[in-house]
Amino acid sequence: MKTEEFNKILESRITKLRNGLANKAKEYASGKKKDRLHNFHRAAESLRCTPPKALQGMMEKHVVSIKDIIDDIETDGILPSVEMLEEKIGDNIAYLVLLEAMVKEMI
Repeated sequence: MKTEEFNKILESRITKLRNGLANKAKEYASGKKKDRLHNFHRAAESLRCTPPKALQGMMEKHVVSIKDIIDDIETDGILPSVEMLEEKIGDNIAYLVLLEAMVKEMI
C-alpha cells in the first residue's frame, strides 16, 4: 500500500474515532455524571473488580469480533464488508483509548 492511501485510511480513522467517542460522550457522560468512564466505574462496582478489569471484560466481545474476522480470512478466505471491518476496528481502538484515559486518571 502506498503512503498516500495509508494516510487517507489513518486520517479517516482518526476522524471516525473522534466523532464516535464524542457521540458516546453525549450518551454516557451527560447530565449530572459528566464522567466519560462512568459505565466502567459502575460495572466495576457490580462485578467487584477494578474499572480496568471491567473495561477488559466489555472490550473482549470486540476483540473476539476481530479474531473471527481474521479466522474467516485465514480458514475460508471470507473477507468482511468494509463497513463491518471499520466498525470492529473502531470499537477496539475506542476501548484502547478509554483504557489509556482510565489508567492515566489512576496515575
